[in-house]
Amino acid sequence: QVQLVESGGGLVQPGGSLRLSCVVSTSIFSFNSMAWYRQAPGAKRELVAHILNGGVTTYADSVKGRFTISGDNAKNTVYLQMNSLKPEDTAVYYCNANQRGLHYWGKGTLVTVSS
Repeated sequence: QVQLVESGGGLVQPGGSLRLSCVVSTSIFSFNSMAWYRQAPGAKRELVAHILNGGVTTYADSVKGRFTISGDNAKNTVYLQMNSLKPEDTAVYYCNANQRGLHYWGKGTLVTVSS
């Protein structure tokens, strides 16, 4: 049973930074890709950042230049470094692992950007 556990969310002021972590119960090498999604109140879940097994990354236009996705294989952990946060980044952030089309999800961590 694959488990993903997110952490690192919280309340931050506009312009601030947070780093989210996603600890996976198995080697992240076993997945084709890992990703972070987010879902704001009343909105659909959207892809924020994506990293392929080989390290290639893609980002939503709204976070390009501000967010960075990375992985630490030794720790079975994927990170999302979020800088220059804006109120519109407020959402529950979910970690996703894709294994040949089979998707696994964490329960999410809440990020609130507010003064």
